[in-house]
Amino acid sequence: MTIRQLSETLINRIAAGEVIERPASAAKELIENAVDAGATRIEIATAGGGKALLRVTDNGCGMAPADLEMAIRRHCTSKLEDDLADIRTLGFRGEALPSIGSVAKLSLLSRTAEAGEGAEISVTGGKVGPVRPAAANRGTVVEVRDLFFATPARLKFLKSEKAEASAISDVVRRMALAFPAVRFVLSGSDRSTLEFPATGADRLARIGQVLGRDFRDNAIEIDAAREDVRLTGFAGVPTFNRGNSLNQFAFVNGRPVQDKLVWSALRAAYAETIPQGRYPVAVLWIDVDPALVDVNVHPAKSDVRFRDPGLVRGLIVGAIREALARDGDRASTTGASGLMRAFRPEAARPAAPWTPSASPWRPFEAPVALRERQADFSGFAAPSARSEPAAAASVEAEPVRHPLGAARAQLHENYIVAQTEDGLVIVDQHAAHERLVFEAMRQALHSRPVPAQALLIPEIVDLPEEDCDRLLAHAAEFAQLGLGIERFGPGAVAVRETPAMLGEMDAAGLVRQLADELAEWDTASGLKNRLEYLAATMACHGSVRSGRRMRPEEMNALLRQMEATPGSGQCNHGRPTYIELKLADIERLFGRS
Repeated sequence: MTIRQLSETLINRIAAGEVIERPASAAKELIENAVDAGATRIEIATAGGGKALLRVTDNGCGMAPADLEMAIRRHCTSKLEDDLADIRTLGFRGEALPSIGSVAKLSLLSRTAEAGEGAEISVTGGKVGPVRPAAANRGTVVEVRDLFFATPARLKFLKSEKAEASAISDVVRRMALAFPAVRFVLSGSDRSTLEFPATGADRLARIGQVLGRDFRDNAIEIDAAREDVRLTGFAGVPTFNRGNSLNQFAFVNGRPVQDKLVWSALRAAYAETIPQGRYPVAVLWIDVDPALVDVNVHPAKSDVRFRDPGLVRGLIVGAIREALARDGDRASTTGASGLMRAFRPEAARPAAPWTPSASPWRPFEAPVALRERQADFSGFAAPSARSEPAAAASVEAEPVRHPLGAARAQLHENYIVAQTEDGLVIVDQHAAHERLVFEAMRQALHSRPVPAQALLIPEIVDLPEEDCDRLLAHAAEFAQLGLGIERFGPGAVAVRETPAMLGEMDAAGLVRQLADELAEWDTASGLKNRLEYLAATMACHGSVRSGRRMRPEEMNALLRQMEATPGSGQCNHGRPTYIELKLADIERLFGRS
């Protein structure tokens, strides 16, 4: 078989398959070029979901005629000298423009501040035209028409125009978050205009533009550093969560990335605080020495590799957990706003006229003697269930100068109503106590070694030698959690003890999972997570149940414990434990404001 050199046009089309997967990929590359050119205003126009037209206009430094001719050649760039370890720009590979030009109709119009006129060049399916003088404002206009017309097979795999337009919108939102000092405008015949005015250094204002005011009201600021890595940004309180991960954004040295290490760390940071299938909302910036991160992993540059992934992961998990413990217990404002919407006349269902017999509120009856059971870790007695109709139990007067106020009533033997200085709080007694029990168990779990059960016959687990080395390096940590392992030859470990809490278990499967985690992240959290999951299950079954009548002192004891316990704003399943209504909200319900 004869080996031959591929043509330049075919080489460019092959490269385009890696760099330009869809119109949104082209939009990303062109916007990055505009940012690297120092633009403070970037306008994007599309038609046909970006397939028929994609135009990016910026007010950056522009290009001279000679630079235009070089810009559409492969591996020609102004952003990189000879050091791949010192990349401080978004683009650097010199592949985007020639890749686009090989599969579409591309034109570049540009003028520098010093030039009296601009210049223009066009590329059609890889065929380059001459550079021509043209009238132009300072900056650059890149226009892409009929994307993938030269590769019809690729065109067939694109999604609908609406889906492609949505993907471009997502790219613009990410770039807008990354660069709040730049004004972005996205318009076109296939969409309504989307505009993000520049906010300067105010990142939270830009986040509010992109994610909405709700996130601003429910965001916790993050600012932490370890060694040469700094993490800043904002994370939502656990009760402010979403049904997908589209509202999670990460930037490494200003570059928007889709990195599995970051997303894994984010999940771990919110473990046991949000429901299964729900996702936290977060916008994170990671600043690191360029020599400590590789952005040249893939031509699309959305994946990165850190030299010390364990350090970065630990920083993210630790910083977010610390922030949640400090300021994450407050209820999401969306809970109160949802309650307000439910009370609006237009949202309410027609109701029957009120009569005394129809009222769920009943006069307080003196409680009969009840059998009491002490709940573990509760700090107060939990009465047994009572089979009476739903009632509102009035309580003695208590000071309200506490964050969660003083208990005033119990509704339907499940919800505690407390009065605060400027409103009221409604507490789900089971969810709240479940969280308190879990936190007490978790604290006990972490403050002393976990009881272990010895295996009558040690279980031998065969593993690659490097996995054995990693596991034995963490043997002391595993012993603290009740897992006793030791070396058994060059390619195996012997499991001699397992955590008593887990009962009968697949020890070999657990050890292999831990080995995989250590190989991937250099941290083994699987065992700790499994123990915490079991503690959460035990807490759920050992908590104050719904339907129990509680005495006034018990309700107030629960409120005080909630105030003193980190993470008490949501239960172990991530549901809110309380909803707060300010007095102003209540007054609006009655038309007082």
